[in-house]
Amino acid sequence: MDTTALLADAFERVREAVHEAVEGLSEDELAARPEEGANTVAWLVWHLARVQDDHLADAAGREQVWTSEGWAGRFGLPFPDTATGYGHSAGDVAAVRAPASDLLGYADAVHARTLDYVRTLDAGDLDRVVDEGWDPPVTLGVRLVSVLADDLQHAGQAAYVRGLLERRG
Repeated sequence: MDTTALLADAFERVREAVHEAVEGLSEDELAARPEEGANTVAWLVWHLARVQDDHLADAAGREQVWTSEGWAGRFGLPFPDTATGYGHSAGDVAAVRAPASDLLGYADAVHARTLDYVRTLDAGDLDRVVDEGWDPPVTLGVRLVSVLADDLQHAGQAAYVRGLLERRG
């Protein structure tokens, strides 16, 4: 398997997990918390898509889907367009409300843009430094693995929250 196929497969698994966590839930269910202060399915999916969008856009030297395709305006969240969810409070988590169609629409748009980018890469590209702010500096390969790990963790958390909510009825 080549680099492109490996990365595309990994990001496809994120997409599948996101759809499984979100499909069929109402906006209220997506915004429900299993207990006070917990993350919601809506926030978890929005956050993982925002991080993927932010990090991949930076690595590719392009504008984020969030702003370039009007998703920031559609969601109308009370955060700067640059917000990705890092450092969000319980109140910020509660502010992320959206129908499944918008959450999945944004996540799918990010996924499509991600695949467009990773399909241009070869193994040599993965050694390119994309962030000098760390010691050691972060390469593209490390950044992609980091995004995938974060996305899969949050997609799994969203599925877990969904399961808790479904058990509660």
